[in-house]
Amino acid sequence: MRADMVDPAAATWPPFLLLGMPGIDAAEQRVCATRWLSERLSALRTGPEAPPAVQFQGPPGKARLRVGYLSGDFQQHATAMLMVEMLEAHDRNRVELYAYSHAEDDGKGMRQRLMAVFDVFRDIHTWDDSRAAGQMRDDQLDILVDLKGYTQGSRTLLLAHRPAPIQVSFLGYPGTLGQDFVDYLISDRFVTPHAAAGDYQEALACMPHSYQPRGRVSHLRQPVPTRQAAGLPAQGFVFACFNQAWKLTPAVFDAWCELLRSVPDSVLWLLDDPQASGNLRNEALARGVLPHRLIFAPDLSQAEHLARLPLMDLMLDTWPYNAHTTASDALSAGVPLVTLTGATFASRVAGGLLQAAGLSTLITYTSADYVALARALALDPPRLQTLRREFEARRHAAHLFDVLAYTADLEALYAQMWARHEAGLPPVAIDLPTPVRMKKTDA
Repeated sequence: MRADMVDPAAATWPPFLLLGMPGIDAAEQRVCATRWLSERLSALRTGPEAPPAVQFQGPPGKARLRVGYLSGDFQQHATAMLMVEMLEAHDRNRVELYAYSHAEDDGKGMRQRLMAVFDVFRDIHTWDDSRAAGQMRDDQLDILVDLKGYTQGSRTLLLAHRPAPIQVSFLGYPGTLGQDFVDYLISDRFVTPHAAAGDYQEALACMPHSYQPRGRVSHLRQPVPTRQAAGLPAQGFVFACFNQAWKLTPAVFDAWCELLRSVPDSVLWLLDDPQASGNLRNEALARGVLPHRLIFAPDLSQAEHLARLPLMDLMLDTWPYNAHTTASDALSAGVPLVTLTGATFASRVAGGLLQAAGLSTLITYTSADYVALARALALDPPRLQTLRREFEARRHAAHLFDVLAYTADLEALYAQMWARHEAGLPPVAIDLPTPVRMKKTDA
């Protein structure tokens, strides 16, 4: 589907679809998000299950906030893997943690680790929104944090019942929800510059570094496999991208094939996708690249997947929907990433991660510069080796991996949100000052 065929104002377009559509800007994404729920909200607010008008009260100046996290991803999922160490690092003198899970356990162990973190873990996957919202009110939440937005399996409409006095969108959906029942969107000033505030319904609550949490850098639990074991050639440069295939636009693939044509003996390492792999090989051939130079990586367990990432020589990003978790996975393995930054939230995430990792020189703003930088690094092995060596020496201390400092900053955001609520003030943009500190974290 071409961008010029899309009317973002049409209520029938799911908002998530437009995040990866070239040519759709953040203002249009807001219009789509706002209108998409209009009919559903109208029915909710006028029907028999319309949410009651609740007056929220609480002791003034409370030191410990009750924060609820709403998600269907409290299991072996990218969201949980990004934030589990952050949840474990919360200061229990400042926050009390509630979980509301609206999906069944996948049986892979992450659910049990998360259940040990939360003070209260409620499985609401069989409950309707009215019952779940009622339970949240009974739990007397101060802040409800939605981790899904308009992604698959979300329960966004539950927030329209206003079960908490402060409601926040965080991590799962890289854009505005376009609704007045969400007060804040947690972000950072790279991803959402001051000039972009009008594109968001929510007040922007900005972390001092990347908005995305990430655990401590640690040694991989499994040894790095050989190139042969990973299905890679013994020699040659390995460009790689483990983003999902739907993020690969024609413009992205044009750039990648240009790189393959200009870097002898290079290969492109992608995640295997039964529905896309054959088409991608055909598209490569049409662009003058022999199909065997595309190598598809099989689906592996999380530990095995992370262990193979250092075999990448250079990760290539996608646009307009950047790598998010896959970008921080690569950086945690010491692999540099070249990104093309745009004007929307989803198109600026990788740039924010690179900045927080101390690799802002790998951020580009045009496709020509993106190709030129990736080509220059591939054709200059000493330059790339120096870049990787210097990053390896300092990445353990990078802001991106300082989970203790990150969690303290997030708690400071929550405290400022609550202080405004107690004072009877409306939500407003919050910018935490960049702290002049770098807490030491375990490697």
